[in-house]
Amino acid sequence: MDDQIKPTSWLTINAGLRYTHFDGGSVLTNNGLVSTSEDATDPRVGLSVRVPKIKWVFRAFYGHFYQAPPLQTISGPLLQYATDQSLGFVPLHGERDEEHQFGVTIPFRGWTLDADNFQTLAKNFFDHNNFQNSDLFFPITIQGARINGWELTLRSPRVYNRAQFYLTYSNQLALGFGDINGGLTDFSFGDGYGLLDHDQRNTLHIGGQFNLPWHSYASTDVYYGSGFSNGSPDAQYPGDHLPGHTTFDLSLGKEFGERFSLNVSGLNVANRRVLLDNSFTFGGTHYLNPREIFVQIRYRFHF
Repeated sequence: MDDQIKPTSWLTINAGLRYTHFDGGSVLTNNGLVSTSEDATDPRVGLSVRVPKIKWVFRAFYGHFYQAPPLQTISGPLLQYATDQSLGFVPLHGERDEEHQFGVTIPFRGWTLDADNFQTLAKNFFDHNNFQNSDLFFPITIQGARINGWELTLRSPRVYNRAQFYLTYSNQLALGFGDINGGLTDFSFGDGYGLLDHDQRNTLHIGGQFNLPWHSYASTDVYYGSGFSNGSPDAQYPGDHLPGHTTFDLSLGKEFGERFSLNVSGLNVANRRVLLDNSFTFGGTHYLNPREIFVQIRYRFHF
């Protein structure tokens, strides 16, 4: 249940409470059938304050969240083989998150600047791992995780009623703590914090939308990522993170009358090929997709 109240014209309060009961039945593990049943009661509250004269909006949020575990397991010869390799499958428990964030929105002469800071503390953090370097992936939980950072978004006003530009930037730190305490595991224990596979410190988007003559339009996006965490450092890719990468996307469209429209989109137009990820708990090795072209034809029927 949740509700929103506005005590004044400049103050808005949201509050809620969510109860979850999860019953996954019995799960087959190395120790036989284990019953999985959990309950979670998660409160959350947020508020926003609008300063009347300057129209700045300050906001804050605090809440708890529960995510039920996936119902996947191994059995039969595969479970026996995992046991022979000193691996096992232990019960998965639901992820429990504690999150807070605060931010401000600042309008100025048609421009809008939005900034926020956030942090999530997770217990039984969900991920997945592959089985003996194969293409079989199983869900896992990591004992704990901390994800924190800040984000910035800048949007322009309409320029000559034809173009609008934007910039978004994020700085984030994603850390895992402890051992694998659910799912497919080798029963090894971690010590202290380590980088999660999706830890990328700096992410930047710059782009715009353009209204062109003859009922045409275009949009562009330049993306920069400083590089995800390096799961297997070597001579080619030393250090804690993989190399940074930049891509350029472009979309062009045109309307023909009121019913027919055509759109052509290109992703990674420069055809950059870089290593994005080499961590097994993120699903194996991934390279940036080559150039991709999509064509969409739309016809609106009259009813």
